[in-house]
Amino acid sequence: MRRTYISGFTGSAGTAVITKDKAALWTDGRYFLQAEKQLNSCWILMRAGNPGVPTTSEWLNDVLAPGGRVGIDPFLFSSDAAEELKQAIATKNHELVYLHDLNLVDEVWGESRPKPPKKPIRIHDLKYAGLDVASKLSSLRSELVDAGSSAIVISVLDEVAWLLNLRGSDVPHSPVMYAYLIVELDGAKLFMDNSKVTPEVMDHLKKAGIELRPYDCILTEIESLAAQGTHLWLDTSSVNAAIANTYKSACDKYMGSLGNKTTGQSNIYDSSNGQSGGPTGVYGLSPISLAKAVKNHAELEGMRNSHLRDAAALAQFWVWVEDEIHKDVKLTEVEVADKLLDFRSKQAGFIDTSFDTISASGANGAIIHYKPETESCAVVDAKKLFLLDSGAQYVDGTTDITRTVHFGEPTARQKECFTRVLQGHIALDQAVFPESTPGFVLDVFARSFLWKIGLDYRHGTGHGVGAALNVHEGPQSISFRYGNMTPLLRGMIVSNEPGYYEDHAFGIRIENLLYVKEVDTPNRFGGVGYLGFEKLTFVPIQSKLIDLSLLSAVEVDWLNDYHSQVWEKVSPLLDGSAHQWLWNNTRPLVK
Repeated sequence: MRRTYISGFTGSAGTAVITKDKAALWTDGRYFLQAEKQLNSCWILMRAGNPGVPTTSEWLNDVLAPGGRVGIDPFLFSSDAAEELKQAIATKNHELVYLHDLNLVDEVWGESRPKPPKKPIRIHDLKYAGLDVASKLSSLRSELVDAGSSAIVISVLDEVAWLLNLRGSDVPHSPVMYAYLIVELDGAKLFMDNSKVTPEVMDHLKKAGIELRPYDCILTEIESLAAQGTHLWLDTSSVNAAIANTYKSACDKYMGSLGNKTTGQSNIYDSSNGQSGGPTGVYGLSPISLAKAVKNHAELEGMRNSHLRDAAALAQFWVWVEDEIHKDVKLTEVEVADKLLDFRSKQAGFIDTSFDTISASGANGAIIHYKPETESCAVVDAKKLFLLDSGAQYVDGTTDITRTVHFGEPTARQKECFTRVLQGHIALDQAVFPESTPGFVLDVFARSFLWKIGLDYRHGTGHGVGAALNVHEGPQSISFRYGNMTPLLRGMIVSNEPGYYEDHAFGIRIENLLYVKEVDTPNRFGGVGYLGFEKLTFVPIQSKLIDLSLLSAVEVDWLNDYHSQVWEKVSPLLDGSAHQWLWNNTRPLVK
C-alpha cells in the first residue's frame, strides 16, 4: 500500500526505488500494461525479466555516485532480500541503511494514512481444520528438536493462522491477522494487538499454552531469546531483516560479553563453531510451509464442499449475465463483478472474495491482472471475448476459477487460441508423474499446444492454494521458473490455468483447482509411486469457443466426462433457470 501511495501503481508485485532526482518501478510481465497506464511521467517503468532491463541493485549502482546510502524499512524486506541488496550495492561502496524507527513514505503520507485494522479474530473450527493446535505444535516441536533448535520465530501470516487454527480479516481477501509467533519447546508467545482477541479466542490460546504479547514487543523478545542462549530457527527467506538483524546483533553482544571476540561475521550462525552454550541461528525453510501445503482429509473435504456451493453461485451468475446481454442491457465490468459477489454471498459459509475479481471484456482481458474501476472500466461487449477470474473465501474452503466466454460469435483465431489453451489445460489435468517431481517439470504440458504454433503466455501455470486460507500459497508451484524444486506431494492443491493474451485485443484463460492424489499405475519403475490430479472445480467450459477439429477423441472424452461430473455434482444445488442453464451447458460434444 505504501508503494501504491507513492507511485500510483496498484499491482500485487512491484518495487519502487526513489533517488534524489529519479523514480523507477520494477514489475513482472503480468503487470506491464497496467503499470504503463498507472505510472505518470515522473516514473521509469522497469519491465523485469525483459532483455537489457537492469535489476534494482544494478540500476542503483549505475545512477548513484559511489559511497551512497540506500535506505529500506527492514520490517518490509525479508532477511535474504536485504542481504542480497546489501552485497550487490557494496560493489560500488554503497551502504544499506535500516530505517528501524521511521518509514519515509509514512512521513509523506502523514495523518491520511489508514490506521491498522482492528477487527476481531475467530477460531477456525476443528471440523474444517482437521488437526487441533496441540497436535500441530507437538509436530513442530519435534522438528525443532531434530534441527537442534530450541525456538522458532514465525512471521508468515498464513503460517500463524494455520498453526493456531485462527482466522482474521486484517488483509483484504485473505483470512489472516497481523501477528508474530514464537514457539519454544515448552511454550509459545503470540504477538498481536489484544483488542482483536475475544474471550473465546483467549480461552482457545490458553488451552494451547500460548501467551499473548503486544505486537510491537517482538524485537525485545528476540533480544531476550539471544540473551538466554536460544538456538533460534529463522527462515531468512520470509522472516524480516529487522528480526534477523536484531537477533544477530544480540548474539554478537552475548559473545562479546563472554570475552570471545568474534569477527562479527556469520560464523555466529554456524552451530558447528563449538559455542554450543551460546545462542546460534538455525537456518532453514519454515517447516510449517510444507505441513500447511499438504492438506488433511478434513481440509480436502471442506475444499470439495465449498467448490460445489461456489459452482452453484457461478451457474446462477452466468444465466443472469447471458440473459442481460441478450436483452441488450448495458453492463459494465464492475457491475458484473458486483453481481457475481451478490450470488456468492448468498451461499452458506461465504466470508469474502479471495482476490479482486478480474472481470475483463475484449482488450482488457489481455491485462493479466486487470482490476476494473468504476470510473474507467469498459461495458461488457457481446461481440468480444469476456474473461472472468474470481474466487471466494468460505468458512470451509477457498476457491479460484477462470472462465472465458463469448456472448456472440467468436472468430476462427479466437477459437483456435481458446482450443489450444484448453488442450494444455486437459494435458496438465491428465498428467501422471513419479513422486518427488517438482512442479516446473509439468509446466510444458500446459504450453505445448500453444508452442506448436509459436504462442505462449507470460505467467506461471499453477500456484498452491490454502484451505480456507490464502488463495496464493507455497511452497509448490507449476511454472517455467525452474528454481522451485519443491516436489508435488499427495494432498497439495494447485491451480491449472494456462492462457493466451493478444495485447490490445483479447485474453483467454481456463482455470480449475486440482489436488494431488496417488495413481495406481500398472508398473512402478524404480519402486516409486506415481501421482496425478483430481479436480475440485466444477463449472462448464463454453463449447462454442472450441474448434472440435483440433481436439483428439481422448480430449473430447475428457470434456464430456468433466461436464457429466459437473451436472451430477452441481445440479442438485440448483433449480429454475440456473438448473436449465447447467443442463444446456453440460451436453456431450460429438466429434
